[in-house]
Amino acid sequence: MSVLRDAAACRLADELRLYAVTDRTWLDGRALTACVQQVIAGGATFVQMREKHISQAESLQMARDLRTVCARAHVPFVIDDDVETACAVDADGVHVGQDDMACRTARMVLGPGKIIGVSVRTVAEALKAEQDGADYLGVGALFPTSTKADAVDVSFDELRAICAAVHIPVVGIGGLDERTIPLLQGSGACGAAIVSALFASRDCRASAQRLRAIADATFGHVEI
Repeated sequence: MSVLRDAAACRLADELRLYAVTDRTWLDGRALTACVQQVIAGGATFVQMREKHISQAESLQMARDLRTVCARAHVPFVIDDDVETACAVDADGVHVGQDDMACRTARMVLGPGKIIGVSVRTVAEALKAEQDGADYLGVGALFPTSTKADAVDVSFDELRAICAAVHIPVVGIGGLDERTIPLLQGSGACGAAIVSALFASRDCRASAQRLRAIADATFGHVEI
């Protein structure tokens, strides 16, 4: 299990418990802002805006709206890949992948007070991200998922090895739902990143409530 370095890392680990990742393709015409409000009301503790194939202007307006929703609820809000938009709306941070802006560069742009998450699949990638200033890691895909067709599966043993190797929080990504979240118990991860199990639901709030209860039972409270 990760041995977290300080109280800030421990607090972030708790905030990552139920990590909602947006995807409008699941909403069937519903408003994203309203759905995010519902998942937060149901117990989501962290929100990432991940919306591909939209204009910069649309992304900027969406980010402003979601930041307002999250700030009112005191839930951290990060943006996938887009450091420029994160700066423009004063988001809490960004999440970057291995093929996106380097973590070290993102840190230079955003400064020390913002949250930076990095997607990793191996211990080597995890150690490099931590060294480069990442605040948390997203590890996956852990289970088959339709939201990212090119994702490479990560085994439970690799997830556990990553958690043991770093001193920052780790959240699981990929195919996580009511059935699969409990399978992460004992891995050292502190939370689950969820897309379709939240946003494909016709009742986002109720789904978030069920997932939050399962996440709390699976991950418990993270100690320093």
